[in-house]
Amino acid sequence: EVQLVESGGGLVQPGGSLRLSCAASGFTFSNYAMKWVRQAPGKGLEWLSTINSGGITTYADSVKGRFAISRDNAKKTLYLQMNNLKPEDKAVYYCGRRGESPAGQGTQVTVSS
Repeated sequence: EVQLVESGGGLVQPGGSLRLSCAASGFTFSNYAMKWVRQAPGKGLEWLSTINSGGITTYADSVKGRFAISRDNAKKTLYLQMNNLKPEDKAVYYCGRRGESPAGQGTQVTVSS
């Protein structure tokens, strides 16, 4: 059974940083491209970033230069380093396998002073 557990969210001031983690189990993590998406209040899912099995990364324009996706295949963990956070980054953040709907419970990020 595929399991993805996000963590690391919280309340941060504008300009602050957070690092999200996504612990994977139930599949061969290193073989899969992985992604981060988010859902802001009242809005649909927004794709943020993907990292393929070889470590190649892509980003949405809204987070390019501020967020960095990475993976540790030995730990079966996906990360999202978020810097210079803005109030509009407030959302529930989910990880997932590329091409699939998010399977985890997500982690809440709130950016507010």
